[in-house]
Amino acid sequence: MSKDHLINDEIRAKEVRLIGPDGEQLGIKLFREAMQLATEASLDLVNVAPTAKPPVCRIMDYGKYRYEMQKKEKEARKNQKIVELKEIRLTATIDEHDFQTKLRNVIKFLEEGDKVKLSVRFRGREITHADIGQKVLERMAAQVENDSVVERRPKLEGRSMIMILSPKPQS
Repeated sequence: MSKDHLINDEIRAKEVRLIGPDGEQLGIKLFREAMQLATEASLDLVNVAPTAKPPVCRIMDYGKYRYEMQKKEKEARKNQKIVELKEIRLTATIDEHDFQTKLRNVIKFLEEGDKVKLSVRFRGREITHADIGQKVLERMAAQVENDSVVERRPKLEGRSMIMILSPKPQS
């Protein structure tokens, strides 16, 4: 188990700047004195700033401190949103009903806070009419312009044309 701070006998300094259990400055003390004060208070001596001259140590309950820090980290992880990239594949000759179905999915993904990668795959000779695929992508972007921002304009990559939409930032 790795620790963030040196505690008690792990500290290797002759003298330390000491902070009491209530946060008050106790001044520069010899390590033995600081250790004695911590033992009398039945708390730990924790090196909170090892690079300072002299090192800064604090008298505190290290177990309780670590527990509080773990709780804060867990809470922070719980509140963060992982943005996923969802892909919707279209064709250059997409029918109206299919387009509306794909549009509903795009809107759903954007409302959930995910980015959407729209791709039009060209088969055979369709590649000669890339402008038709671009119109399909731009039509989709126009339909969701209130909910999204075009992160990447339509661009031809091999036999596919790709466009990325991201949700509008909440104001």
